Parts: sequence; structure tokens; C-alpha cells
Amino acid sequence: MDEEEYPWKRDSKLNNNIPITQLMQVLEALKHASHNIQNHRNHFSDSDYSPSIKALFQLQTILSTNSILSQHLNHLKTLVDSLHDSKPSLKSFLTRPLTTHSITKVAAAIESELQSWIDYETITAISRLVSTINNDNENENELLPLLTRFSHRLSRGFNRELQQLVLNFKLFSSLESLLFDDKSSYRIREHAGNAIAALISFNKDVFVGKLCMFPTVRALIDIASVRSIEVLCSLIRSIRSPIVDEIESNDEIPKIIALLSSHETKLSVLAMECVLEIGYYGRKEAVEGMLKEGVVEKLVELQRSEVDNGRNGDFANCVKRFAVQLEVGEGLRQRERRELKGEILVRVRKACVSDAEIATIVAEVLWGSSP
Repeated sequence: MDEEEYPWKRDSKLNNNIPITQLMQVLEALKHASHNIQNHRNHFSDSDYSPSIKALFQLQTILSTNSILSQHLNHLKTLVDSLHDSKPSLKSFLTRPLTTHSITKVAAAIESELQSWIDYETITAISRLVSTINNDNENENELLPLLTRFSHRLSRGFNRELQQLVLNFKLFSSLESLLFDDKSSYRIREHAGNAIAALISFNKDVFVGKLCMFPTVRALIDIASVRSIEVLCSLIRSIRSPIVDEIESNDEIPKIIALLSSHETKLSVLAMECVLEIGYYGRKEAVEGMLKEGVVEKLVELQRSEVDNGRNGDFANCVKRFAVQLEVGEGLRQRERRELKGEILVRVRKACVSDAEIATIVAEVLWGSSP
């Protein structure tokens, strides 16, 4: 992104010699101040400037005079001064609502400009840190909150200017390089994966085509953490059949099924969610791959463990839920659904340890998966 598009970057004293974390705090505080002005349009003091307005006027002293942000601040000062200097009269009574409305509009424009500044600083800092990470703990501690901030920003919905920044800085490939780098810490790789998933949700049409699908899937499964499998589930929901095809064709299904037996309950739960998503979007080959790896038997065991412990938690009715996903999903033909349902029932009967358990789970599969 050319600095000409951000004139305030050329001679702002605010971001010359200040750590990025402190800069983000300052910019967020200023954005919050501009937001406060919009929320308190009817409470401007006639005798003094509000703390929010004072904070923004302080910003004006360090900006280029020809920047858009500086122009907005000048306009804000003119409006606020006119409001404060006006003497009580019929005219001031009539014009005050118009002036306060104008102040609100200018404050909104200032907030938007500050958000653009935050976006620019966040993305440039991420790009810089990615290229110098090299297992440097100091850089890692600086990068992680930036990646979190970036993912949160993406979750607020599409923004064309933000997308252009991401494309101009080639940030997607930088995030992939972090995710694929097995020398980086798990925390960095997890956060990079989360940011990639956030970009896919942000604009699937643009960013799915940039995704190196198999290396991404392999990296997330190899990390095998709660966050990485959560990201994988998110990608399956976003990309659907194409990414399930990658999972199946590159023999990653056994690794996912193995995670069902994790000693970490939350990881087992997310592995089950991943299995359910594959069941919904997967073609016959993917579903057969899960059956071959004993997915039904593992789900029966998980469901039984909850019954034995007198709980009704994350794995309750999980066999039925799996059958329902196949029944209502997008990946199977009607004939394939019938065939696979029959195989599930056969496997249930073999996996159960009592007639009562067989009767319960078979009934759930037969009736729970009926459309």
C-alpha cells in the first residue's frame, strides 16, 4: 500500500519510535474517543471540551496538515468551537441540533480513518514480524496479539479497503508460511491458521483460491491441538466438499479419527465435530474411509462412557448425530445413504456390549436419521 494513500504516515510523530503494541493501544483509545462522541451527541458541555474531544485534538498536533484525518479534526474543532461560543438565543437553540448532528458525522469519519490506520499498522507489523520471526520469543510475543487483533477485525465483516491491504502485502502467503513452518512454535502456527480461516470467512470467493489446501490441512492435523482442529472444522464448514476431498485423498482421515481417543476431552469433542462435518460434506469415499478407521466403534465407546458416568454431555447420542449428518448431508446420493446406514447398523451391533445398548443405539440411528 503506497504511503500516498495514507498521508498521515509521512510525518506523524506518533508511530516513528513507539513499539507497535503501544501504538495499537493509543490508536484504539483514540478510536474509542471518537466513538464516545457519537454516543454522547446530546451531552456536549457548553463550558469545556469533553475528555474524548480533548484526546482527538491532541492527535491533531502530530499529523500532517494535509491529511484527511487532520482535515476531519479541523472540521470537528470548528463545529465544537461554534457550539461552545454561541450565546443563548432562539437561533442557537434551533441550530444546536444540526451542529451536534454534524459533530457526530465527523466523529464517525474520524473513527473510520483511525480504523484504516489501525488496519495498516497491524498488517505492516505482521508482515515485518513474519519475515524476522526465527524463533525469537520477543517477536513471537509481539506477533501473537497482532494476529488475534487481525482475526477479530476480520470477524466484523467484509471491508474492501482491508481486503486490498491484505492483497497488497501478500499477507495470505505469509500466514501460510507461518502455519507450514514446523520450526515455529505451536502458538504461532495456531494463530496463523486461525487468521487464515478468518480470511476464508471474510471473503471465500477471493481467498479460497489462494489456499494451499493439502499443506494447510496437514499442518493443522499435525499440530493436533484444540485450536488447530477448531480451525480445521471452520475451514470444512467454509470450503465444504473440496477440502474434504483433500482430507480423504491425502489419507488424513485416520489421524482425525485417532484424535477421538485423545485424553484431552475438548480435543476429542472437536475431533467429533470434524467427523460430523466430514460426514455432512464428504463423498462416499470419505465416509467409507471413516468407517474403515472405526469411527462408529469409537463413537459407540464415547457414548457409552457418558452413559456409564451418568452424564449427558458432548458425546450424547453421537452415533445418531453421525448417521443424521450422512442422511441430510450434501455429499451422498440417496442409494449411498441407504447402503452406508446399513453398514453403520452392522457396526453398531458389533460394537455394543449388551442387548440393551444395541436396542437403544439402533433405535436412535433408525429413527433419528429419518428425514
